[in-house]
Amino acid sequence: MNMLIYLIPVALFLGALGLFAFLWSVRSGQYDDMDGAAWRAIDDGDDRPRPS
Repeated sequence: MNMLIYLIPVALFLGALGLFAFLWSVRSGQYDDMDGAAWRAIDDGDDRPRPS
């Protein structure tokens, strides 16, 4: 039971730290383009037509 005196503040601190990190990432634009990175990963960058 005495351990709860330490665990509850640690859990609250870690939760607040995670919330702060999430809000910072949203405000800095980390989630603005969710599909762009996925398409850039499979795009080969070759826009020229293939010779036939």
